Amino acid sequence: MISRRMDGLRIRTLIVAGCLGLAFLGLSGRLVYLQVVKHEEYLRLAESQHAKAIPLTAKRGAIMDRHGQVLAVSSAAETLFALPGRVDDAERLARRLAPILDEPVGEIARRLQSSKRFVYVKRRLPPAVAQAVRDLREPALGFVDESLRLYPNRELAAHVVGFEGAEGKGLGGIEQAWEAQLAGQEGRALVERDALGREVSGAPRILKPARPGQGVVLTIDATLQYVAEKEVDAAWRRTRSKAAMAIAMDPRTGEVLAVAIRPTFNPNTFSSATDEERRNRAVTDPFEPGSTFKVILAAAALEEGVVRPTDRVYGEQGAIKVASATIHDWKKYGWLTFAEVLQHSSNVGAIKVGLQLGKERYYKYITGFGFGTPTGVGLPGESRGQLRSTQRWSGLSLATMSIGQEISVTALQMVASFAAVANNGRLMQPQLVRAVLDAQGREIQGFEPRVVRQVITPDTARVLTGIMTLVVSDGTGRNAAIAGFDVAGKTGTAQKLDPATRRYSRTPGVLSFVGFVPADDPRLAILVMLDEPKNEKWGSEAAAPIFAAIGREALRHLQVSPRDSAPVQIVRGEGGATAEPTVASFGAAGSLRALVRPAAFTPVAEGARLMPALVGLSLRHAMEALAPLGVPVEITGGGVVVAQSPPPGAALPDGMPSRLTLASPAARR
Repeated sequence: MISRRMDGLRIRTLIVAGCLGLAFLGLSGRLVYLQVVKHEEYLRLAESQHAKAIPLTAKRGAIMDRHGQVLAVSSAAETLFALPGRVDDAERLARRLAPILDEPVGEIARRLQSSKRFVYVKRRLPPAVAQAVRDLREPALGFVDESLRLYPNRELAAHVVGFEGAEGKGLGGIEQAWEAQLAGQEGRALVERDALGREVSGAPRILKPARPGQGVVLTIDATLQYVAEKEVDAAWRRTRSKAAMAIAMDPRTGEVLAVAIRPTFNPNTFSSATDEERRNRAVTDPFEPGSTFKVILAAAALEEGVVRPTDRVYGEQGAIKVASATIHDWKKYGWLTFAEVLQHSSNVGAIKVGLQLGKERYYKYITGFGFGTPTGVGLPGESRGQLRSTQRWSGLSLATMSIGQEISVTALQMVASFAAVANNGRLMQPQLVRAVLDAQGREIQGFEPRVVRQVITPDTARVLTGIMTLVVSDGTGRNAAIAGFDVAGKTGTAQKLDPATRRYSRTPGVLSFVGFVPADDPRLAILVMLDEPKNEKWGSEAAAPIFAAIGREALRHLQVSPRDSAPVQIVRGEGGATAEPTVASFGAAGSLRALVRPAAFTPVAEGARLMPALVGLSLRHAMEALAPLGVPVEITGGGVVVAQSPPPGAALPDGMPSRLTLASPAARR
């Protein structure tokens, strides 16, 4: 009996011991599971209850002009954040912060009541404001280092540079286009708190440091940018234009040296500017170019051998009928040489040449000069303009496109096309960025000029340049002249379509001048445009003087010296010419020598002195054409040249004078 009881007690003891052992093993296993297997997971969960990982914004890279002058730079600043889960009374805290942050109580309270575990209260605080917040000693608030974007030159090149938005992202211009390089790489930091929400450490613990952004060096010249903006701003205010702009480019490389646009804005206070003020009209706003587009027509016609500078075109006394429309000239003209068609900007003459050229050949050169496609300069929102395929042209399209209507272009496309003429017919890729720098300022990537295509031959470009110098020296572009330099260019006065009537309005539309200087060795191609000026009617009056003002200062800054040509000796003059032998000086005219040469010609031996074709030219232009040859000239009569000796293309022996017979235009007809 006693034995059985002892056996039962022993069994119960073993069972209890076994249960306790199993319980211990289970508990041990659970502890191993929690402390070993689930260690990382529960550690993260524990940390999330008293710590928060926050992003660290990298210091944004600087933007500089071609000479290293800073256009945009970042400096250290502190950003205020909150942990809403630790905020006991959002309204009370908001009332304490409002006078310091200068923001409405309701707006701050809304952020503090967020369902998120981490929110920014206000970013990039000035040091004094940050200290005032610290003095509140609120455990739910903290600070993290960020960078403050500054634009030390305010409005200078604002449309090119762009600006940094409230969230630290680049918006507009280079800031947006080169965001990946400028922004750098975001870091991470841990903000530690105790159970009462108080900071355990004095500053966030860096988990991963932010990597600074790279610097970007532009092709912009800050000095030329200032000159352009000064002149554009004055003209914009004087003419009360809707908008105004100027673009300067180095035609040899395609580098954009200045982009001045009005209206403008201050990137430091971008939020107070309107979309109209922030828009980069140089690439986003296409417009009908008007008469400046006659240079593209001339390039095509000369290259195709359709016309030569001295070929005569009848101006129909100022009106021509094409299809069902009658197109008028701004002035009644009779016979004009093709050079004079551009010189006086004759619509009738241009239309006649365009009709002779034909739409297929004309379209080839329009697209060849880059119209109808974006330039690829790399700025956000660039427009391709409007160019319909020839299958969609009406019976009137060829005529109207010959005078710059029924096509829209951007300002950058337009100046790039003129730069191609200046660059011996080579179209260059417009370029705004020269190099990318690392955080220490060392160049890690450079960008070289890129030739897009050869649009016209160098010979055609020289002939066209000669004609364009006549536009400035003795045509509609006189106000673009710069003392000591030959300027090649073209004026433009384009009407705008009235949306209500679908007809061209009589009020001033787009007034422009596009050209390059010096004509014989171009260093600058410049476009000037005024949109809907209130008190100007013609591009020759409104835009050409701005070109001269910008070009004059720019050439001085670039240290381009004026060039003097050799004098031409007039050995005898009759009937309006100088009676006694005199020596007269004329502007450099190497390009004008090419003017009188046909598009297709036979090359001659280097150094050969051949008589140019002078018939149809004024005395002044004939003298300019003869200036490089250094020959004496005998003149009979007055007016324009009607006969010459030796004939065009004949060799000029040393000491042998050239003889020119002049007559009035009326007598010539």
